[in-house]
Amino acid sequence: MRRPPSNGEAASKGPGGWGLWGVQESRRLCCAGHNRCEQALLQIGINMMALPGGHHLDSVTLPGQRLHLMQVDSVQRWMEDLKLMTECECMCVLQAKPISLEEDAQGDLILAGGPGPGDPLQLLLKRGWVISTELRRIGQKLAQDRWARVHSMSVRLTCHARSMVSEYSAVSRNSSKEMGQIEKLLMEKCSELSAVTERCLQVENEHVLKSMKACVSETLSMLGQHFGQLLELALTREVQALVRKIDASDNIYTTESTTGNLFSLTQEGAPLCRIIAKEGGVVALFKICRQDTFRCLYPQALRTLASICCVEEGVHQLEKVDGVLCLADILTDDSHSEATRAEAAAVVAQVTSPHLPVTQHLSSFMESMEEIVTALVKLCQEASSGEVFLLASAALANITFFDTMACEMLLQLNAIRVLLEACSDKQRVDTPYTRDQIVTILANMSVLEQCASDIIQENGVQLIMGMLSEKPRSGTPAEVAACERVQQKAAVTLARLSRDPDVAREAVRLSCMSRLIKLCRSPSERNSSDAVLVACLAALRRLAGVCPEGLQDSDFQQLVQPRLVDSFLLCSNMEESFV
Repeated sequence: MRRPPSNGEAASKGPGGWGLWGVQESRRLCCAGHNRCEQALLQIGINMMALPGGHHLDSVTLPGQRLHLMQVDSVQRWMEDLKLMTECECMCVLQAKPISLEEDAQGDLILAGGPGPGDPLQLLLKRGWVISTELRRIGQKLAQDRWARVHSMSVRLTCHARSMVSEYSAVSRNSSKEMGQIEKLLMEKCSELSAVTERCLQVENEHVLKSMKACVSETLSMLGQHFGQLLELALTREVQALVRKIDASDNIYTTESTTGNLFSLTQEGAPLCRIIAKEGGVVALFKICRQDTFRCLYPQALRTLASICCVEEGVHQLEKVDGVLCLADILTDDSHSEATRAEAAAVVAQVTSPHLPVTQHLSSFMESMEEIVTALVKLCQEASSGEVFLLASAALANITFFDTMACEMLLQLNAIRVLLEACSDKQRVDTPYTRDQIVTILANMSVLEQCASDIIQENGVQLIMGMLSEKPRSGTPAEVAACERVQQKAAVTLARLSRDPDVAREAVRLSCMSRLIKLCRSPSERNSSDAVLVACLAALRRLAGVCPEGLQDSDFQQLVQPRLVDSFLLCSNMEESFV
């Protein structure tokens, strides 16, 4: 749904980074004079002598010059022109042709196009990905004792490492002494790896090979360690430059471009997010969010913050700069656009994620929790799209895990009515991911006794019944997993609410028991999920305790009467033909 902003400059480049030079040359042919054929041919010859970036001869006016060019040997002229007429597309195709006949030779990595000039970040990311992949492959071939492949890949790895070092040195500023030392160690280990693997090709004694294999493995491990250190130092240096640029800039276009580059880096994974947090990225982004002149950049800055806060270091930095207070101000200020408030909700959802243990120590969040919860409920109610509702409801769902007091706040704010009304609005709730957030909130709120009456009043039991039948549309693993979570949490909510006899009787009236039995007995209905099975068995037993007449004898004897673990084992081993 979200994509890193495209690089406008890169879009203007031609294949292989030649720029628009070839386009400019072709346009010159349109300016033929009196003798169009002769001048056009002559102009081609003149233009072919001009190198990219050099000065072109814009006109041919002297007859002497024209005569001199015509007297040059035609073969010599063709040989000179040929150097400049080579098409880089053809060269890329030729480079991609595998020489080895081994079945995995076609997996050799080719850097197509390469990073643009003056783009050290993209250079590091592309070369870093290639080298780390090569290291992993060498380890796999080493485990299989395929020494020929190990040696050839070691040589190629050395070439990639040398290219990364030389290219980065060419485009970056003066390297630090530490980087120079690690570069030297890296290249020494690359040479050592190539040399020792070459010697292994000439050894036939298995015992000697076994001892040399341990040596190769150790060298490969040290090489990977040096490479990781070098890449981290280089990326840290580039991140520092971006953060300094954001801090020093008062130009909206420069800040937008730099923030976009920072966001792109966050999409490369947790290690880069840690570097950005460590080097002051969170501080710089909140600085943007506190300046009215950069209001139009708030959504982009907040989106970047949400990505950085997927790691503990990011949450720590957010706490230090009073980021929660800033988020609360944005969420409660109606003058901000819906997109801005939605992105602020995304940051709240990230920093309150139950998967991050550090979020439990966000003391500043407790101070602003009531304001934030109220603003999020309002955002859910007024959301104009499914994405806005998803972000706001995800934040609310995580907050209900964060502190039980949040559930009482939601009850007072009539959040159950807001959420259940939204379920009938396909514009806001149309995916299992959104329903997962809603049922999470309901499940956590159902621990409160007064929640049951609100659920019945808003026909919530019928909605929960529908969630027990959640099915994926596309069949993708993520959507299937989301549907499993919806079914499991719906069963948990039903079991908790069925403490109230009115809820239990309403569930029996709506045939919830028959649906729970089907989920227990038919693995395909629950995608063979054990978590869904346990939740359904618990809900069925709770309902059977209130209304036992709704069960057949066989269901009671197999699903209710035995121990929970025995019923679980019985249902988890059932075949489809049993039903």
